[in-house]
Amino acid sequence: MGNALVKKEPPPPVVLVPPLFDFPPLSARTRMLESSYNLLFGKLALKCLFEDYFEEANNFSAKFLLKPIDDPHVDLVASVSGAVDGRADGDFVGNAEFRWQSDVDDPHTFVDLSVSTSNPVLQMRSSAYYPKYGIGAFAVYPLISKKTGNLSEEYRIMGLRYGSTNLSVGATVTPFTANNELPKHAWLVSKMGRFTVGVQYEPLYGSEDLAKYTDLRNWSCAAGYGVGSQSPLSPSFNIGIELARSSQFIATFYQHIVVQRRVKNPFEENQVVGITNYIDLGFELQSRVDDSTTPHNAPDSLLQMAASWQANKNFLLKGKVGAHSSTLSLAFKSWWKPSFAFNISATTNHRTGYVECGFGLRVDNIREASYQRADPNFVMLTPNKEHLAEGIVWKMGKRPMYQADVDAENFSELPKELRPSQKIL
Repeated sequence: MGNALVKKEPPPPVVLVPPLFDFPPLSARTRMLESSYNLLFGKLALKCLFEDYFEEANNFSAKFLLKPIDDPHVDLVASVSGAVDGRADGDFVGNAEFRWQSDVDDPHTFVDLSVSTSNPVLQMRSSAYYPKYGIGAFAVYPLISKKTGNLSEEYRIMGLRYGSTNLSVGATVTPFTANNELPKHAWLVSKMGRFTVGVQYEPLYGSEDLAKYTDLRNWSCAAGYGVGSQSPLSPSFNIGIELARSSQFIATFYQHIVVQRRVKNPFEENQVVGITNYIDLGFELQSRVDDSTTPHNAPDSLLQMAASWQANKNFLLKGKVGAHSSTLSLAFKSWWKPSFAFNISATTNHRTGYVECGFGLRVDNIREASYQRADPNFVMLTPNKEHLAEGIVWKMGKRPMYQADVDAENFSELPKELRPSQKIL
């Protein structure tokens, strides 16, 4: 009788922590083929902020990201896009990419084959990275092409790189081409605490090797300051300044904010009292500082700002403002698998005042974590006096998970999709 009268304690309140809308972004899968100089200073995050889920006016795009059930090491990404108002000069453009990845959780060692209806080339890209030594090698080469002797140099690239937590250095060459420059591209980036500095060489001007090395138009340098880790749960701040090819000044700013709001959702359990939101802000300013080296048709300056708000695992709202137009985009993602993501973008032309819409569709079963319900037992919250008075215990698995763990970059207890990526610069 005594046990029957014991009142069962209700479960403690929890706050949901949804994964990012796309984690990791598709552009991060080929980061080993890119210069670290081009990816640092918040540029990769800004690229996702300014481009993902923004459709061109009067344009429709569909993307399918599929992975077989029996082999998680391979996947297929197919896309089609084109104008929907009948004013386009050509038909819809289709692209397909078949990829094999050595490690399911590590995108740095892979081989992929890609083909496009806009370019009759079957292209192979490969990368091999050895984290124990920090050494990586990569290559881009055409396997089949109609224009065997007239292909651009971008299809014949080989490169070698070294990367650690504080240093990245690499170079590329273009073998089997008439104009085999050595190197075709080179970079050096170093991180010292929160500061990052880098220099990049890209021979676009000059005819002789010595003249190319001494021509400042072939060199770019940048400096950046960043706070926070790469985990979605940790707020981050990045600001960068770049002088590209001695004539273009670029200033960038990116901030990732993690906030929590109260929620009363009839579809969730009663103990769910809040949800974590992600807010991203970005700014980019490009300006010409030397008119003598500026092409006649190049714009003098470029200014754009963007912001995104992920309300939960299903809704994403984004907007960006530029000198000539502004765009607002709303994306909805289903919660079943494979996932369907539909987005609509409305673009306003500042000169004419016309508003035009673009539409996008994605079908995805590659990013498994993005479509699972957040663990209701996981809470990332800083306990305050109100929480302590109510006796709330925030737990992740068998141990408490507090904001201090995130600040100290102790992510061992977090789900895979919420941890930072591998620590290479």
